[in-house]
Amino acid sequence: MPPPADIVKVAIEWPGAYPKLMEIDQKKPLSAIIKEVCDGWSLANHEYFALQHADSSNFYITEKNRNEIKNGTILRLTTSPAQNAHQLHERIQSSSMDAKLEALKDLASLSRDVTFAQEFINLDGISLLTQMVESGTERYQKLQKIMKPCFGDMLSFTLTAFVELMDHGIVSWDTFSVAFIKKIASFVNKSAIDVSILQRSLAILESMVLNSHDLYQKVAQEITIGQLIPHLQGTDQEIQTYTIAVINALFLKAPDEKRQVGVESSVDILDCPLTEMANILAQKQLRSIILTHVIRAQRAINNEMAHQLYVLQVLTFNLLEDRMMTKMDPQDQAQRDIIFELRRIAFDAESEPNNSSGSMEKRKSMYTRDYKKLGFINHVNPAMDFTQTPPGMLALDNMLYFAKHHQDAYIRIVLENSSREDKHECPFGRSSIELTKMLCEILKVGELPSETCNDFHPMFFTHDRSFEEFFCICIQLLNKTWKEMRATSEDFNKVMQVVKEQVMRALTTKPSSLDQFKSKLQNLSYTEILKIRQSERMNQEDFQSRPILELKEKIQPEILELIKQQRLNRLVEGTCFRKLNCRRRQDKFWYCRLSPNHKVLHYGDLEESPQGEVPHDSLQDKLPVADIKAVVTGKDCPHMKEKGALKQNKEVLELAFSILYDSNCQLNFIAPDKHEYCIWTDGLNALLGKDMMSDLTRNDLDTLLSMEIKLRLLDLENIQIPDAPPPIPKEPSNYDFVYDCN
Repeated sequence: MPPPADIVKVAIEWPGAYPKLMEIDQKKPLSAIIKEVCDGWSLANHEYFALQHADSSNFYITEKNRNEIKNGTILRLTTSPAQNAHQLHERIQSSSMDAKLEALKDLASLSRDVTFAQEFINLDGISLLTQMVESGTERYQKLQKIMKPCFGDMLSFTLTAFVELMDHGIVSWDTFSVAFIKKIASFVNKSAIDVSILQRSLAILESMVLNSHDLYQKVAQEITIGQLIPHLQGTDQEIQTYTIAVINALFLKAPDEKRQVGVESSVDILDCPLTEMANILAQKQLRSIILTHVIRAQRAINNEMAHQLYVLQVLTFNLLEDRMMTKMDPQDQAQRDIIFELRRIAFDAESEPNNSSGSMEKRKSMYTRDYKKLGFINHVNPAMDFTQTPPGMLALDNMLYFAKHHQDAYIRIVLENSSREDKHECPFGRSSIELTKMLCEILKVGELPSETCNDFHPMFFTHDRSFEEFFCICIQLLNKTWKEMRATSEDFNKVMQVVKEQVMRALTTKPSSLDQFKSKLQNLSYTEILKIRQSERMNQEDFQSRPILELKEKIQPEILELIKQQRLNRLVEGTCFRKLNCRRRQDKFWYCRLSPNHKVLHYGDLEESPQGEVPHDSLQDKLPVADIKAVVTGKDCPHMKEKGALKQNKEVLELAFSILYDSNCQLNFIAPDKHEYCIWTDGLNALLGKDMMSDLTRNDLDTLLSMEIKLRLLDLENIQIPDAPPPIPKEPSNYDFVYDCN
């Protein structure tokens, strides 16, 4: 007979005593259980004690989280959070440097626990830490030379404890003084400082900016690009990551009016506050430093750095949103002059005719003819072509950039098309507008960065005007594809679809430079795209005949079983998941894997991202597969229903899934990417005996079925397979041909 569901068997430790095996009744109050444990060891004042996990997390057991205790868990009897908080509050104010250092070290460790954090904060512990940072550092300044290691460790533990306490979201970021901000900023501005202090200081500045508009303004006044650049030029990738995260945070929170400083601004970018340089990401020096010291450094880029570079890329392109959503004013002479400039460059117009009525008519006629050659839809007033948003004025900006910076290619395209028949000309104006719109969709201009995406493109960091250069390459590709397709005006949408496919296929190879992107496109001519499409289409058509469909139906269960085994094997290997936090981006990991017998899920927190598999015995928590009630995804997940920034993020929503077990318990996941999401949801559904419904399963099934059928049909090459099976022959009139071998 199985034990009652409310009874949990655990081991409880106490320093200096043998561990005690005990059955905990989850229906009893936690205080009664602690009293029972204390009585067993003859300890008085049970209210001064508490239970905590004996693993590396050391988290306290409370009424809220007690349901997470599983059979076989090792607990520890320890001082209660309130008592611990009082003791540490006193110890960190000790006059002894050694005692203070040890207390701060303990505080940094314990502050990760929300129960302890609440008690320490109730004692005004945050204010004490900020005072120590503001005045305590100066107080020990004289000791710094003779006790530098001790001083550095003390400050590091203080900042670590502060970051961990604030991470719980109990205290508002708006409560901090200018003096504290200046002190934290001074640690960042110092040329030589302990790495751990620099890391914590950058993390604090990032959180301040992201969580408080007032603090954003104060931080922006203290930190300049010139002070951050040395950290990017170092060799520590973690420091570089935190530095870019601060730049991203300042950029993300910059007011709209601060984001439109001209790229050609003559202001010295090293001394400008970031609030006044919101498009600083487009500036050459910062871009080239990131390219040289981060992207092209002789080391692999880790996931967090890749994410920050992706955010940087998104914020850079989002600077284009204002122009993308700005309609052209047909009455604005400055805007009309851009169109005149496009015409002048293309046709090298002579000086303006005299203002007689005859010459005016002649000039209008000439302009109309030239605007038609330029490929505008509205030949009389081409300004009307730019009233649709998106792409708005961004399309006109791109056309002007192409005309000025790639003048020969621009003139060649315009004149080449103006000499063709009307129906065969590739309209440069219309093409540029639609292409700009398409590129904005591909790069998701105007959308906020995802919390989980790492998809940055190195080539966009190789040029000061990367989007414009991207457009210039693609408009020439469009013209080339138009000629290869021998397209007419009726084929315009077909050409755009082919160009989009060419661009998307080239981008998936992650070219390291714009030149490499251009060469990738050269290999993706219209003929090559046709071959790819034909191959894909033939693969589909070949398998639509009745005999092939019957064969597919026969071998499909075998392939599905193969996919199921692959999914379960991947779950046995396990995956490292990141704990996402809407207040600050700092890597906190946990790992989950399936036992080899497919009966138990092992999981637990990790201090850092693992290299390879994590052994089962290092994962303290267990969840029997038999206890799993259901697997839910997306908006049905409990952690996606909670209020917070993650709820609003579509991409995070698409990567979320939860395991529901017991009555009200759940294990919440956010997959690192779509592939891992499909692997885990498929594997969990397979464990529960349900169908695997992910896109990955469908793709794998199609691929493996195709390969298996091709292998089985190898001997039938060049033999026509009939749609219907051959008829069964009639029975012979006699069986004289049958001989009895006996």
